[in-house]
Amino acid sequence: MEMTLIKVHGSMNTFYMFEGEDRDDYAQLAIQLSALDTDVDGILVILPSTVAHAKMRVFNNDGSEASMCGNGLRCVARYVCERDNVLEAVIETMKASLRVKKEETLNEGIETYAVEISPISFSLSSLPMNYSNHTEWIQKPLPFVSEEIPFSAVSVPNPHLIGIVPKEFQKDTSHQQKWSQQFNGDNEYFPDGVNVSYVTPVEQGIFVRTYERGVGFTNACGTAMTASALISCMSGLVPFGEVSVFNPGGLVKCSVSKDGVNIQLQLTGNATYLSISKFEWTSDLESSQMLSTTELQEQESYEKFIEEVTLFSSQYV
Repeated sequence: MEMTLIKVHGSMNTFYMFEGEDRDDYAQLAIQLSALDTDVDGILVILPSTVAHAKMRVFNNDGSEASMCGNGLRCVARYVCERDNVLEAVIETMKASLRVKKEETLNEGIETYAVEISPISFSLSSLPMNYSNHTEWIQKPLPFVSEEIPFSAVSVPNPHLIGIVPKEFQKDTSHQQKWSQQFNGDNEYFPDGVNVSYVTPVEQGIFVRTYERGVGFTNACGTAMTASALISCMSGLVPFGEVSVFNPGGLVKCSVSKDGVNIQLQLTGNATYLSISKFEWTSDLESSQMLSTTELQEQESYEKFIEEVTLFSSQYV
């Protein structure tokens, strides 16, 4: 079967994106494409929806399906808004239908979109996380991991474990890698795995590094950056409102508002198209192949933008 694939990224979280119909072998396709192109973190499938402008399914490069992906959602938002000639849309995801909209550019030549991140839960059963019969875990050390790092567990709806750390833990990732691999292997705490982010306050916001479930260390994870902004606001690291979130892939803006128990989250960042390819998809990897690829020029604008970001965040990388 011949397909048209658009290679895209949000904060260098890179995917192949395409329109399709619901079927049960997209996990296999994600594994195949990730083997052919090791730059990609997975695939974004845009499907018809009866309740929204479109439906998004996300498959990681190991074939596992994610309930949400903030960086991927921005790319899908761009595709749907341009396809339907609208500035705002609603995209159905596994757990919720989310509002998306075109925004003013982060920098010249960068297509920028804002997406709603929801639902939010601090219940450990929503991740799930099992730890000594606790029902929540917010801003407290996990003694078996570290007596000094305050951790918080939250789903948005992807499961996240957020640790606030000094910059030494960003320079040396061995501690984060050790526990991330353990929590995403056979373990008693996270039966379905978990995204693990280490957060460090910086002068202009926060710096976030994420070990993504099903992927490993990634340039950026949209729901992780938003969850990290939320925990940073709740802990007093930064004020509620718009938070600048630096990451190895660039910079996004996260809006965190709280009215009583009601919390609203929004993620704003780039939705960059890298190339358009014709792909022949067969049942085995050996026969599947890229038939043609047309490189686009949008990455040049993004690279100019992240030069400044990189100069700032390089001290943490």
